[in-house]
Amino acid sequence: MILVATTGGGSLDRYSQELATRLDIPKLYTDVYQSIAERFNVPIASPAAASALYGDVRFVQKLRGLDGPVHLPNHHLGRYGRFLSVPYLITVHDLIRYFDMHRKRPLIHRPNLRDRAYLRLDIAGIRAATAIIAVSHTTKYDLVEHLGIPEDRIHVVYEGADHQRFRPAEARPFEFPYILFVGSEHPRKNLGTLFQAFARLKQDGAYPELKLVKVGKPGGSEDRFRERTLRQLRQLGIESDVILAGFVADEDLPAYYSGAVCTVMPSLYEGFGLPVVEAMACGSPVIVSSSGSLPEVAGDAALVVSPRDVEGLKSAMSRLLQDPRLAGELRTRGLERASLFDWDRAARETEMVYQEVELQLSTRGGAPLSTFEPVGGV
Repeated sequence: MILVATTGGGSLDRYSQELATRLDIPKLYTDVYQSIAERFNVPIASPAAASALYGDVRFVQKLRGLDGPVHLPNHHLGRYGRFLSVPYLITVHDLIRYFDMHRKRPLIHRPNLRDRAYLRLDIAGIRAATAIIAVSHTTKYDLVEHLGIPEDRIHVVYEGADHQRFRPAEARPFEFPYILFVGSEHPRKNLGTLFQAFARLKQDGAYPELKLVKVGKPGGSEDRFRERTLRQLRQLGIESDVILAGFVADEDLPAYYSGAVCTVMPSLYEGFGLPVVEAMACGSPVIVSSSGSLPEVAGDAALVVSPRDVEGLKSAMSRLLQDPRLAGELRTRGLERASLFDWDRAARETEMVYQEVELQLSTRGGAPLSTFEPVGGV
């Protein structure tokens, strides 16, 4: 098996890089996914689109020179799968962009003509893969339900956290109490509900020093995500109580998690939700929405609220501010839960999928694989 390792700084790149450091197999390092992520919503007839197409052709040429099965580590590399001359395995993290092609309200951004063409190639590449790794049972269900993939071709292997880095820290980035959100400002992150719940919490007057800290970039250039965020804050009158911290390096994130009253992830959809695991690993009490994979990942170690329930989210945050015992219980459960999600474990289970793929290719000529269960599934 040859692993394609993407060298960008996003969460999907991190997945391939964490596996690359742990798997003793050949790797092909590339920045191709960074180029994909930066070119959503580029017009089909533009110099940027032409440049991207040239890069795509060169990357396909590299792939076609590989000798042996290939692991494509994210679903947007599916667009290259149909051009491969060897069997391939693909990891699917979510179907968010697929949903954006078919739903009225986009989770990120409604795709233009060029995006739709590439996304259709992605889907065709997923369907043609010899086997698929899904990062959660939620994503597996979506693949079966929406793409018609047979269950026995999909193997669930959870993502992990670097527990040498993400663990309780004594350092604190701020002296005041704060509620933490980590992620982009895409519509799917449901920041509007969080802002409304936080505004109601502040209106009670019981927490004058409390802030909301938002860590992470706004999102890609395909829409004005930050402009929407600032407009929501102005309308609610909470600009001075919300800190948009921007990008924070991994080595500094544990302090943000550890110092928070709680970490809130109110997303409308997640294929996995890595910040939930990182927060739990750092001892932060967690509140998640009941949508997507978040309840699956958090288990009984988080408070769960309906994603559109503003009053319910306000109540959950208030409970953690007022009840140290509940906060302590969630910290304990969270640390235990987070230990189940580990990159070493993810690499071992991925390697077992490789072995299954190679065995089936050698005995059945590339026929679809039998069901694989991860070791000690969470």
